[in-house]
Amino acid sequence: MRLIVYSHDSFGLGNIRRMLAICEYLIDNVPEMSILILSGSPVLHSFRMHQGLDYIKLPCLGRDRVGKIGAKYLTTEVDETVRLRSNLIKTAVADFKPDLFLVDKKPYGLLGELKPTLDYLKVFLPQTKLVLLLRDILDAPQVTIEDWQNNAYYDAIDSLYDKVLVVGMPEIFDLIQEYQFPPNIAKKVDYCGYIRRKPGCKEVNLVRQELAIGPEEKLVLVTPGGGGDGYRLVNNYLLGLSHLPARHNIKSLIVCGPEMPVPQRQELEQLAQENPYIQTREFSDDLASYMEAADVIVSMGGYNTVCEILSYSKRAVVVPRNQPVEEQLIRAEKMAEFGLFKTVHPEYITPKILIEAVLEQLNSENNHLPAVSHLNLDALPRIEKEISQLLFTLVPLEVVQYCYQHTQKPCLVTLNQ
Repeated sequence: MRLIVYSHDSFGLGNIRRMLAICEYLIDNVPEMSILILSGSPVLHSFRMHQGLDYIKLPCLGRDRVGKIGAKYLTTEVDETVRLRSNLIKTAVADFKPDLFLVDKKPYGLLGELKPTLDYLKVFLPQTKLVLLLRDILDAPQVTIEDWQNNAYYDAIDSLYDKVLVVGMPEIFDLIQEYQFPPNIAKKVDYCGYIRRKPGCKEVNLVRQELAIGPEEKLVLVTPGGGGDGYRLVNNYLLGLSHLPARHNIKSLIVCGPEMPVPQRQELEQLAQENPYIQTREFSDDLASYMEAADVIVSMGGYNTVCEILSYSKRAVVVPRNQPVEEQLIRAEKMAEFGLFKTVHPEYITPKILIEAVLEQLNSENNHLPAVSHLNLDALPRIEKEISQLLFTLVPLEVVQYCYQHTQKPCLVTLNQ
């Protein structure tokens, strides 16, 4: 079976990390799966790739702090870059001939770059299933509704898409209600829950030994995700350490993120070097190992980071981004109401407020969160089930058992054959 996954990636690491987690799960659990990713992520090459998974790198587009989009590296106009990306996407789809096209977040793609491809699919590959993947929260309801109306996204889902998968829970944020999905679209929506992250590659004891964390010492991991706008969070944390008592047992690991501007990262690293209790990294493709080893995590409120905090049941202080979209702020406030972590509003953050929040979490009775047990973290198996139902039908039980005995793989027959 062939899948193409589109992940536009105009800012940060969130989209591509989420889509990679989905792709890896599908490859591990669906026989003879072959997945081609189309992405503009500038760090896609830094991630380990499963057998059966490959990618085409699209020219990068980037957003500034007010949300304006432009070419990130090329000296081309935005419309030229979008046209180039659009042509690459269409050619890839035409040659690869996917059984299913999984689109991340935007029904017509970034700046409408998927429209030629969707038109092509409708005429030349009508058997290809179209699935839209939405994270739990997109933006403030009034902003999202206006954006979807202006871009005809509701119409696109109604006329083109077979299914909408939401990696979230209506108990946290009822996307159908908040974004006023009409009934014809709402019936295509399935809430899959949040994505449970895999354990890290290293044992906790080995990580703490690597970082020279003693048995009585506490480890605080500070991670602003991709780091493009993470300077303020890390700087406030570093300055906040001056408010710790003279004698303390806290050590810190700061992972700045590969997209933090070099001058900012160098400034923070220089500030960190003055404190023997701080270590810094630019990037890790095994951040999960450090999260599992941490006693408290300080982060922004991106979808993937939050899923990792919940998956590992960690105490955390979350300082969400609130510009150019309010997605992180809404997620952090909703989850703070459930007691899942401590949230500090980005407009009110100071070094003292941040470090006091960290100390509050460190001094909690235990590092595990009982409230997490009430969350659905089984998005990956649910996504696999929904995709399989679109493409496969199980044959009779006796045949399944016979196939499995002889091949050690589930016996599936495609609906398109």
